[in-house]
Amino acid sequence: MVVAMPWLRWLPWRFILRRVARAHGFLDPIALLARVQGLAQPSEVEQPIELLRAGVVFHARGLINSRVIQHNLDWIWPYWIERQFDPEDPSFVPRAFSATHINLTHRNWTAIGLPNVDALPIVDPRGLLTPHFDGWSLDGWVIGDDGERLLPSKAAHCQQRLELENGLAISSTAIAETMTLTSKAWVDADGGDPVCRLKLDATSDHGGWLVVALRPYNPEGVSFLHRVRLADARDGWVIDDSDTVHFDGPADRHHVSDYRHGDVAIHLQDLDDETEGLCDVGLVTAATMFRIEPGASREVILRVPLEHAESSSRVPANWTTALDGCCRLTVPDDRVQFLFDTALRTLVLHAPLDVYPGPFTYKRFWFRDAAFIINALLAAGLHDRAERAIDQFPDRQRSDGYFHSQDGEWDSNGAALWIMERFQALTGRPTKHPWRKPILNGAGWIAQKRHDDNLDAIHAGLLPAGFSAEHLGPNDFYYWDDFLGVAGLRAASALAETWGDKASARDLAGKADAFVAAIDRSLSKVRERLGRPALPASPYRRLDAGAVGSLVAGYPLQLHAPDDPRLLGTVEFLLQNCMVKDGFFQDMIHSGINPYLTLHMAEVLLRNDDPRYLELLDAVAASASPTGQWPEAIHPHTGGGCMGDGQHVWAAAEWIMMIRHCFVREEDDGLILCQGIAPRWLVAGKPLEFGPAPTAFGPMTIHVSVNAANQAVRVSWDAVWRDRQPPIDIRLPSFPAMKVGDGQTSVELARMAA
Repeated sequence: MVVAMPWLRWLPWRFILRRVARAHGFLDPIALLARVQGLAQPSEVEQPIELLRAGVVFHARGLINSRVIQHNLDWIWPYWIERQFDPEDPSFVPRAFSATHINLTHRNWTAIGLPNVDALPIVDPRGLLTPHFDGWSLDGWVIGDDGERLLPSKAAHCQQRLELENGLAISSTAIAETMTLTSKAWVDADGGDPVCRLKLDATSDHGGWLVVALRPYNPEGVSFLHRVRLADARDGWVIDDSDTVHFDGPADRHHVSDYRHGDVAIHLQDLDDETEGLCDVGLVTAATMFRIEPGASREVILRVPLEHAESSSRVPANWTTALDGCCRLTVPDDRVQFLFDTALRTLVLHAPLDVYPGPFTYKRFWFRDAAFIINALLAAGLHDRAERAIDQFPDRQRSDGYFHSQDGEWDSNGAALWIMERFQALTGRPTKHPWRKPILNGAGWIAQKRHDDNLDAIHAGLLPAGFSAEHLGPNDFYYWDDFLGVAGLRAASALAETWGDKASARDLAGKADAFVAAIDRSLSKVRERLGRPALPASPYRRLDAGAVGSLVAGYPLQLHAPDDPRLLGTVEFLLQNCMVKDGFFQDMIHSGINPYLTLHMAEVLLRNDDPRYLELLDAVAASASPTGQWPEAIHPHTGGGCMGDGQHVWAAAEWIMMIRHCFVREEDDGLILCQGIAPRWLVAGKPLEFGPAPTAFGPMTIHVSVNAANQAVRVSWDAVWRDRQPPIDIRLPSFPAMKVGDGQTSVELARMAA
């Protein structure tokens, strides 16, 4: 029972806190907080409590890591620790003044799973499998009779690949002089319930042992594990009295150890066989060993039930069904093809009901990320999956109309309304009745939240200062929020028009126009201050890496024309000042190369017929992991993740959108085809195809082929227009632009003279 005590608010908390801190020799926390707040614009919410909570949890683990890892470097640790703690490795991070030790150099992992299932096991770059969310892990080792050891996290040579042929599986192979170890992890349904499987296959020329190791950690660091018990038949584990792991045969040997005695790996030759391990610290380790005869191979298959994880009430779907009817790509570029096919599966896997920006660090909901991910779901033709995600929006709306995922993020309403209108545009389906009131209330919140237009300040008429997208910097009056707010008002107006509420449509259109006028007034003053047309992150900022957020006015919102000098001035500044290895380097927070923001820049360039888009597209393709994934930000030297989730779904969504816009995109009231087709894709005898691609005018499939005799290119399309064919422009690079006549379904283009 909670007892209300209103007198608490009258206590002199600030005075008490100061006195206690000073008495113990600490800095005055109130003065320190005031200094920190002085670096940002005053705002209602200094930082979303949700992100503060997540940050505390994140660094709490980092604090535990600092107390465990560096004092026990004789343990076998995950790949990132083996690299980051090695002074001879480029990944090395000094830690003298680091209170917490966190993964800053190899934040890479890949999820496996089934469509419609929330449980998302992850696999790290060396095959370490974490079956349950933020839990313990399973690893495979080979220990030779001659003393040689093959430990994937320490191995010099390891190959990993994502297998798409029969679902979704990750295969990892480590090789030593006389040993090999291949692990394969996947999820399937066992009697309707999701089950994670791990197959280990090992060889040793001189004989030895295949070790299945239970590890009290995952790719973020320590994950406490107190008890493990070997099953009576020696064919499985019971872990912390709840989790189970099943082997397909009995173990030949079994060993355990606790924290005081060190890693079980240290004692595999000197421990007696044991069936149970306990550790009051929470760092029990266990090793189940299977004999490998000289020159022979030994295979063990593990099964881990996932029912108790965040399992969905929906029936797991198979991959064939989940991808049935979606947009497909055929292109003679193996890398681009693989990344597109992989990105489709990444989207499906992370949209069981809500959409998640990642399987681990970001396995939670943001309206911002959801809008961009759902946009890609729609573009891929996964309309039902997009619809049920949007169906969750109204339950997250507060009574004042605010679409709430994190406090103080003023982009959420615009993002939610924009993607609801995109849903109707790309599907042709009418606005659902349960969405209509939330749409109008959400638009009303945007209009009410703006500052007064007559305010004597450069932010007059803009949304309040806020945290916004966390990679833009301290709280400020971010144009990112404002552009999304305008898009949200226009989306709500368009939607109201379709369901016959003409009065609301007119009112919201007028409010959108007033908002645009306020932004333009602010930007005109910014131009005077900067001496150039550009879109800084906020009216009070110089041009810096945070300006990348303002590109949203060009992509995806299309609020500004493709050749708007403010838009092009911004992208030109970023190209000249914020690029590392042909990728956009975000100095704010991320301090890494951002694949999805690089693609935002590429989209702006493509829309303006600037051929440099292809350099950025190729840089993003080259930065993907062997499993076809991107972390949120990439370390410029290790090539590993340095920020966010190791499998960033927003990045996968942007890859889908980039490839889509290479073939087709809407502009004004028509379509532009083939604007981003790379010249190297035009190969005689290897036709290109993309579709069926949903558009605002109906679905279409685009075909491109090269005539071997004269190198002319034929572009044709099959479409099911909702009305009549819209205006179509063909803009194939190195070929003359062509406007298509009404009813025409193909053109032949002759290459322009050099």
